[in-house]
Amino acid sequence: MAVELALVTAGILTLVLAVFLLVVTYNNVIALQRRCQRAWANIDVALKQRYDQLPNLVSAVRGVMAFEEQVLEAVTEARARYKPDAPVHDQAVVSEETSRAVRSLFATVENYPELRSHQNVMALQEEIERLETLIARRRELFNNQVYLYNVKIQTVPAVFVRPLFGWKAVDSFSADETERERPTADIYAQS
Repeated sequence: MAVELALVTAGILTLVLAVFLLVVTYNNVIALQRRCQRAWANIDVALKQRYDQLPNLVSAVRGVMAFEEQVLEAVTEARARYKPDAPVHDQAVVSEETSRAVRSLFATVENYPELRSHQNVMALQEEIERLETLIARRRELFNNQVYLYNVKIQTVPAVFVRPLFGWKAVDSFSADETERERPTADIYAQS
């Protein structure tokens, strides 16, 4: 009788421990999912702010830079491709294209001293640069949260219950292949 009681008690304790471990794991994974979602929402806010500011910058420089129309068109086209409800990967690609177009516009603005003297152009450029920095920082935070989540669902004990809850790895916000290449800089080249 004492042996049976000990076995039943051990079985109950094992079951309670397993349920406790399942609940703790589930709560940790859900918290990490929410942190990923919040980090992405923060990126989305900055992307929307940039989306709203780009037409102002393009309008401010359009008159002076009429013959640099392709630079302005690149910014306008990149802005038009932004879709807030697109998947993270698609938004990342569009965001990188927009950042490239904005950097190109800033480089072009640097060639026109009369543009740099306009206060509204400079204020808009500073705001866009602030938003670009903010987006970069928020991408880093998002990628950190994604890393923590992905590690959590790929380690014990979550790896055993992952199929039960449908937990899948999340893609991080990454640069495309062209951005990973080392840029070349020829200071003697004519622009």
